[in-house]
Amino acid sequence: MKVLYIFPKSDPLIRQHVELLADGLRQSAEICIADSYAAFKQQLKTLQPDIVHCHGCWNFDIIRAAMSGRKAGARIVITPHGQMESWAIEQQTPQAKAGRIFQWQKLCIQRAYTIIALGMLEQKNFLKLKWNKRVEVVHNAIITNTISPMEMCSQTFTVYQKVIDSNTLEQMDDITAEALATIIKASITGDRRWCKNLDVVAHPQDIDWRRLMIYASHENIRNYVDYGINILSLPTPGIDTSHIAAYYPDSYTQPRPIKEIIGDYQGNETDYLLKMITQLHRQPLLLHMIELTRELMRDTVNDDQLYETLEGKNLKGFAASLMQVLSEETDLDEGYMPLPPQENRQTNKIRKLLTNHLKI
Repeated sequence: MKVLYIFPKSDPLIRQHVELLADGLRQSAEICIADSYAAFKQQLKTLQPDIVHCHGCWNFDIIRAAMSGRKAGARIVITPHGQMESWAIEQQTPQAKAGRIFQWQKLCIQRAYTIIALGMLEQKNFLKLKWNKRVEVVHNAIITNTISPMEMCSQTFTVYQKVIDSNTLEQMDDITAEALATIIKASITGDRRWCKNLDVVAHPQDIDWRRLMIYASHENIRNYVDYGINILSLPTPGIDTSHIAAYYPDSYTQPRPIKEIIGDYQGNETDYLLKMITQLHRQPLLLHMIELTRELMRDTVNDDQLYETLEGKNLKGFAASLMQVLSEETDLDEGYMPLPPQENRQTNKIRKLLTNHLKI
């Protein structure tokens, strides 16, 4: 884990807090510190941090650092140090409160993975702003004896780990992503001989199992992944994802099996497939794509009838794009597609919605 701190050089109390954190966390993470935007830009390029931790508000360097860090792929954590309390905001000039800095600051806070408040009262007051619901409390050992420096560092590291364990798809390497598709295909078919890309799982030690398992848990496909791993006889480390904390976008709800949304199968295969595709048109989810793939591979599917039904419902174009994404995510063979896959803007939109499902 690589963490880059930035703080205003004009505030000695914040500097003391940052330096205490940095010293205590160097055994657990690679740490760099910047007290200006120029220094930050250089260290951002050199370190390529996983997390940029911004300390303080009402400072243009801090805001620029948050924006640049996010653009570079780092995840943003902000400790306001009480500067977003109502009394602190009131102390700012009318020009500051009405200007771009305030608006950019709000945007940075909204996009941050989490806000670290230094006390329960600060957390309570910050939540009243309704800018970000993901607010943690870690007391400042510099100004209170209710927490030791070691405890402060330990709790801060726990927050960092929670940040890293969020939206693991974004951090997943190509080998792990390809392995996931192969595992899903093995799970759907129950037979490794259906898998086209067994080479990607030939060296299980190269797979980032932690990120893969966390992603499977967040998308509610862990049962499929576990079964696919069993079919492929892959040795995996024991990872209990139920005890791994993570942050989610405000709109997130764990995906439910599609039958809980559209109802149980009533015996009309074409009608059921139409309902599944219609639901995916509303919200593309990996769980529902796996369920659709399983259904499309049944011998009872009437491809011609399904094609005509999709055409009649103006879903043919969407379904063609969906088939392309299914070929990538669940390794669906063209022989089981009711219409040829298409690569177009709709295809990219489906991919983007899948990718952004857990994005903060």
